[in-house]
Amino acid sequence: MSQERQLTTALAEAAATAGHAPSVHNTQPWRWRVLPEALELRTVADRRLSATDPEGRLLAISCGAALQHARLALAAEGWRAVVQRMPDPGDPELLARLTGLTRTSADPDAMRMVQCMSVRHTDRRPVSDEPVPTAAIGEITRAVTAEGCRLQILNQDQVLELAATAGRADTVEAEDQELRAELAYWTSQAGSGTGLPPDVLPDQPPQTTVPGRDFGRPGSLPVGPGHDRAAAYALLHGDEDEPDSWLRAGEALSAAWLTATRLGVSVVPLSAVVEVPATRQTLRQMLAGIGYPYIVLRLGIADPAVAGPPHTPRLPADQVVDTSAVRDELG
Repeated sequence: MSQERQLTTALAEAAATAGHAPSVHNTQPWRWRVLPEALELRTVADRRLSATDPEGRLLAISCGAALQHARLALAAEGWRAVVQRMPDPGDPELLARLTGLTRTSADPDAMRMVQCMSVRHTDRRPVSDEPVPTAAIGEITRAVTAEGCRLQILNQDQVLELAATAGRADTVEAEDQELRAELAYWTSQAGSGTGLPPDVLPDQPPQTTVPGRDFGRPGSLPVGPGHDRAAAYALLHGDEDEPDSWLRAGEALSAAWLTATRLGVSVVPLSAVVEVPATRQTLRQMLAGIGYPYIVLRLGIADPAVAGPPHTPRLPADQVVDTSAVRDELG
């Protein structure tokens, strides 16, 4: 097989692998375009949350997670890429381009991360009473830093403030009819390949220090009697509050989550507190006004006696990867 064909095959496979990435409400708001020597990441307008995420912050974070997945998939196959973020100001739907690809040795660390992609999931239930090891938190924090963002582990007083802030955000969102309708849509997508099916949503509000999102309807995932007192809460943040920084935040989220998965740490992203402007400002005050909050993470050790929830559905590769520009070459 020629190197040109090896490259286009690797790009198509990396784009398909990126479909494992987490996204807000499992919207998978990305579409990849495979070119002869590059891979483009674009947003999909009809999978954008216009009520929940009018600025596109969570959309960019979701797509950033997919971008980091694709980067890792290429590195695992021995390809080094140059990442151009927001390469065309006149084309805001084009979020990134992977280009300048060169052959290198396969990265064993990236290979391990690719294996974690198919294992990673979101378990919104309480975690065990085992605290997250300090060493694990250190590794997760370093993974975030390597992607150009920061992770602040909240102290006990800040966690209590976060709990109150999350409650305020939930109250605000509960009164927004457009947002509730949008949430109802994305929790009723059975068989579509997107959205949050009942079996990944708790059948009753779990006992947690920081309240999770009220999805407006109970799921079918059984919730036990536990709590999450041993969980750690962290604030993913950075220096800017612009689309390119949101994209990088998604890359950092992906790096943190895959690292956590490798270490046996459960991650639950909490985005409602950044969706409401007033509560997002409260989070910024936790950072002493230095930096901008992107998303909150709950870190914990899952109860080993309880089976994990099923994985959320995924769109088939042909719906998110456009290979028309190289179809003849791929055969």
